[in-house]
Amino acid sequence: MEYTTEMKNRLKRLEGQVRGVIRMMEEENHCKDVVTQLSAVRSAVDRAIGFIVAKNLESCITEAAQEGKDADEAIKEAVNMIVKSR
Repeated sequence: MEYTTEMKNRLKRLEGQVRGVIRMMEEENHCKDVVTQLSAVRSAVDRAIGFIVAKNLESCITEAAQEGKDADEAIKEAVNMIVKSR
């Protein structure tokens, strides 16, 4: 699977968010604000996982169709990846 610039940019934004949380901690911001930002990071990670799994699944289904194979196994694998990420 090719990891696109869009995928990498998502992770770079996440990296920036984490650095922002560390800065908030260093500045001794209120814990409520830190936790709010950490929740946003977690949500962004979940969205990134979903995006990457979806693109992988799309690629696997296309490949299976071109090879005349059933895509059921690729779908099951994608669902398992999503379940394991939780």
